[in-house]
Amino acid sequence: MDIIATYGATFLILAIIFGVFMTWGIGANDVANALGTSVGSGAITVRTAIIVAAIFEFAGAALAGGNVTKTIRKGIIDPSQIADSPEILVYGMLAALLAAGCWLALASSKGWPVSTTHSIVGAIVGFAVAGIGFEAVNWGKISQIVASWVVSPALGGGIAFVLMLSIQQLIMNSEKPFKAAVRWAPMYIFLVGFVISLVTLFKGLKHLKIELGIGESFVIAAIIGVLVAICGKIAVNRVKFDEEVDKNSHIASVERVFAPMIIFTACAMAFAHGSNDVANGVGPLAAVYGLIESGGEVTQKLAMPFWILALGGFGIVLGLATYGYRVMRTIGGKITSLTPTSGFCATVAAAITVVLASRTAMPVSTTHIAVGAVMGVGLARGFAALNIRVIGNIVVSWIVTLPAGGILAALFFFMLKGMFSP
Repeated sequence: MDIIATYGATFLILAIIFGVFMTWGIGANDVANALGTSVGSGAITVRTAIIVAAIFEFAGAALAGGNVTKTIRKGIIDPSQIADSPEILVYGMLAALLAAGCWLALASSKGWPVSTTHSIVGAIVGFAVAGIGFEAVNWGKISQIVASWVVSPALGGGIAFVLMLSIQQLIMNSEKPFKAAVRWAPMYIFLVGFVISLVTLFKGLKHLKIELGIGESFVIAAIIGVLVAICGKIAVNRVKFDEEVDKNSHIASVERVFAPMIIFTACAMAFAHGSNDVANGVGPLAAVYGLIESGGEVTQKLAMPFWILALGGFGIVLGLATYGYRVMRTIGGKITSLTPTSGFCATVAAAITVVLASRTAMPVSTTHIAVGAVMGVGLARGFAALNIRVIGNIVVSWIVTLPAGGILAALFFFMLKGMFSP
């Protein structure tokens, strides 16, 4: 505890710097999950996506990022073994932030959409093994995370595939696609409102101390879905069939119907993403802050100051504005070509998967879900529509994420320990 008392201010400054770096990586990489499909489908430009995401990601992070957070992410390690040496946890959290931030920076520069959750979890495991021992790690939880590499993209892809097939059968393959789009659009708009409301109620607002049961959440989501469908119906009726636009493609006007729907979906997903994933960056920062404030007392939970959440939101926005376009292009155009209809299906499928995962406590990655959903809509057009080389590179980056974060964290842990320990 003497070390924390002596270097407390230094540790806090380093935690803030590394925390901003980590959340910068979240913005540069993970935010593409929410808006990559919108950009790739042509519904919005990269510049507009950055502005939209900046507003909703920051709002989600700052307003609903959490009043209380687990300092040891998702029960990955047992801190009781270092109760007498709290400085070990400080070194570990600092090392985890720096390691995850470095891996995300590398992945973002290559345009690889990787899981920020897996990055920080891998980093925490790396420090725990190096600084405490193998027995400190909850390996059962790690096995669940590894299993999610298969489960989450498969689930997201399957739902996206079904949604895309439904649009093809009900709208695209009909004699008059535009009229069919106008007729069926309210159903899909209701689905958007319903699912996004559930995402917000289950995930985005879970830390605002609003206690809602499953039944209440479904009722509220259904009401919002109906209201959104009514508003959508009014908006869709204003979209006019354009013969000039449809000269080259008989479904061009159909895409005009779905373009506004994907933008709304992306905004809501950005809010939910900011509220949930900001904890990946500021959780370790909060752990360091709590240890310093408590004089070295190791605790599982602590109050989350608003300034930490706001700092995380700032880092996310900064990363998105400076580097986010690289991963956006991968999600939105390199896996398969997207249109507003296919982008809509991918985004809604991702939202549905997030809802299912949040209610079943299934450890999933929003990145893996988003990639799987994009693959699903591509597969609906045939296997040839997928870029296998790009998909292969993405899968490899997923496999490497946990060990890369772990190895880097172990190295940084020993470096920090050597710098501050007597």
